[in-house]
Amino acid sequence: MQKTLFFLFFAVAVQTALAQQTDKRLYDKLAPLLAAHHGQAGVYVHHLKTGSTVAINADTVFPTASMVKMAIQVGIFNKLQEGALQYRQQLTYRDSLLYPGDDILGAFRDSQQITLDKVVMLMLTMSDNTASLWLQALAGGGAQINAWLETHGFAHTRVNSRTPGRAGDWKIYGWGQTTPREMATLMEQIYKGEVVSHAASERMYRNLTRNFWDTEGLRMVPPNVRTASKNGAVDASRSEVVLVNAPHGDYVYCIITKNNADQRWDRDNEAWELLRKVGGAIWQHYEPNSKWSPDPGPGQF
Repeated sequence: MQKTLFFLFFAVAVQTALAQQTDKRLYDKLAPLLAAHHGQAGVYVHHLKTGSTVAINADTVFPTASMVKMAIQVGIFNKLQEGALQYRQQLTYRDSLLYPGDDILGAFRDSQQITLDKVVMLMLTMSDNTASLWLQALAGGGAQINAWLETHGFAHTRVNSRTPGRAGDWKIYGWGQTTPREMATLMEQIYKGEVVSHAASERMYRNLTRNFWDTEGLRMVPPNVRTASKNGAVDASRSEVVLVNAPHGDYVYCIITKNNADQRWDRDNEAWELLRKVGGAIWQHYEPNSKWSPDPGPGQF
């Protein structure tokens, strides 16, 4: 009887703590935005200073699209930590590495030299797919990256493409899969210096602050505020993970969509508009006195 009462009390205490941790006001702003989306959407928000969170479908598995490149970067830095790679070592590009598309690295000539750190820059800043697949192989392949993720508590975040045994997952999710909570947590851990090593985390975080693709959530944050981010986009899924060094406290969030009805690649795509609305709502919630406002139109640039 005493054991039963103890576990009952413990369960109530946990539920109370979780309820207190949830930012109800922010939840009420974000929930209608996600509910109105023609597809499935999930978001996880964590304010690092207060500890408050918002979780809406935060543990649902979604496609990563190019957000998986954040996990590939971790795989590379794990190899650097082991001494298997050097950050500025010379690499030789081969035509066999080409992933068809508009990538910068794909325009290289066969046998052209480039350093590893620049390939990492292309993967994260430009989201270069040829660079990303090359780095995935240099990291030991998807299986080794997944082993690191599993060992470090990421139950759902996985690389699927070109990874033995994951063909079924690849058919459902594409290159990779994750949850909003796990992708935001990975970004937060990198920021805190907890991934691979403090020095590796700092370098990874700096790399993530140089995103060329800044017209969604990043567009809703003043340009003089530092952000780190990685986004992803395929026809039926658009996503973004962002950490903002805001004046009243750092915050991180990840929003992911899937099964989107609107699969256009125009700037007013519904999912991209959702990413902007969510990013703007979070900024305004945490920085209500900010005088800055984004271009109300689609943006000339």
